[in-house]
Amino acid sequence: QGQLVESGGGLVQPGGSLRLSCVVSGSMFSITTMGWYRQAPGKQRELVAAITSGGTRNYADSVKGRFTISRDNAKNTVFLQMNTLKPEDTAVYYCNVRLLSNYMYWGQGTQVTVSS
Repeated sequence: QGQLVESGGGLVQPGGSLRLSCVVSGSMFSITTMGWYRQAPGKQRELVAAITSGGTRNYADSVKGRFTISRDNAKNTVFLQMNTLKPEDTAVYYCNVRLLSNYMYWGQGTQVTVSS
């Protein structure tokens, strides 16, 4: 049984940068899409960015031009480079992995706080 291990969250000032990482630990086969979601207090969880096994990327409009998603298929790792962070980016960020069977795994979440 595989699991997702996230790292890289923290406190950053507006305009700053953070890089989130998510590594697949254990057995997880036929991974298709890897992505990041976020959930702010009192709001629904939303897609931030996703990347397919072929490298096709999809971003929420609110992060286009500021965030970049990438993945290392050999290491079953997905990254989210977040630049020009804004206070409204404050949320718990969750890693998500979808298998060919459409089963999804979720990470435990990592807090990102953008504040001066």
